[in-house]
Amino acid sequence: MPVTQEQAQWFHDAFGRLVDNIDQAILGKRDVIALVLTAFLSDGHVLLEDFPGTGKTVLAKALANTLDGTHSRIQFTPDLLPSDVTGVTIYDQGKGRFEFHRGPIFASIVLADEINRASPKTQSALLEVMEEGRVTVDGVGYEVEPPFMVIATQNPVEQAGTYSLPEAQLDRFLIKTSLGYPDHDTAVALLIDSANRARAAGVTPIIASASITAMAKLASEVYVDPAVLSYLNQLVSATREHPDAALGVSMRGALALARAVKTWAISQGRTYATPDDVRELAVPVLAHRIIVDPEAEFTGTTAQDIVERALTDVAPPAYRAA
Repeated sequence: MPVTQEQAQWFHDAFGRLVDNIDQAILGKRDVIALVLTAFLSDGHVLLEDFPGTGKTVLAKALANTLDGTHSRIQFTPDLLPSDVTGVTIYDQGKGRFEFHRGPIFASIVLADEINRASPKTQSALLEVMEEGRVTVDGVGYEVEPPFMVIATQNPVEQAGTYSLPEAQLDRFLIKTSLGYPDHDTAVALLIDSANRARAAGVTPIIASASITAMAKLASEVYVDPAVLSYLNQLVSATREHPDAALGVSMRGALALARAVKTWAISQGRTYATPDDVRELAVPVLAHRIIVDPEAEFTGTTAQDIVERALTDVAPPAYRAA
């Protein structure tokens, strides 16, 4: 069924309350909060890459505390094993059978802190659950209950003892973004409240898991005109054809952008998506999926430059009067 204007307004108001609630812990970063919530309501995952001390973990905890559901934190280290993430099957002598003990991945919101510190073998434990919403242990599949989102953090500066995320892993994150340092006024406000070392703990639940699932379903029904989808696909194709791109955006990336655009549109109180929604989300959704040619990277070209060039080269569809 088409989304009604009343439903879009309800979504917009609920989305705003969620942003306000998380903003209590992360001051002055409403745009980043909105991006993270967009990923959450689009059945996606988020990669936060930023310098130490910018609030990555606080943001993840604040989002988890906003939801009246389960959440867990996994501190990724070089000695972490896949079973430490997914769980393990143990033989129960009293019952005479093997039983599966669920790992921390079985939660509504999972914080994978410093994900690039774990070995590739452990990182791969997330591939199936992030894509299919299930975990397979000893040949048996276990579903994770929706809503489900992985928020991973990594430090782009310190590379000693880290393992770069492979392309297949990066492609499973709907959005990659960063918080950055606060502006002057926000920094002063944080300094005044410096005695509060657990800002995320003050965030209380304001929405149930069932309501998040309902919002996600409503967002998936937002109307997107074929001309807007054509524009989206042209942008994706442009990243593949760019001379400085060794690898462009995959079809998974195009589908992720299409889902995110719907959620972004209804969060603005609209029942339909526009080319501007596509342009707004293109960089955070697409850039981390691109591999820049080594020679171009040496001269300073970035994946963001390639997406921005596509936005410049590909003309959006013209407005058509009803």
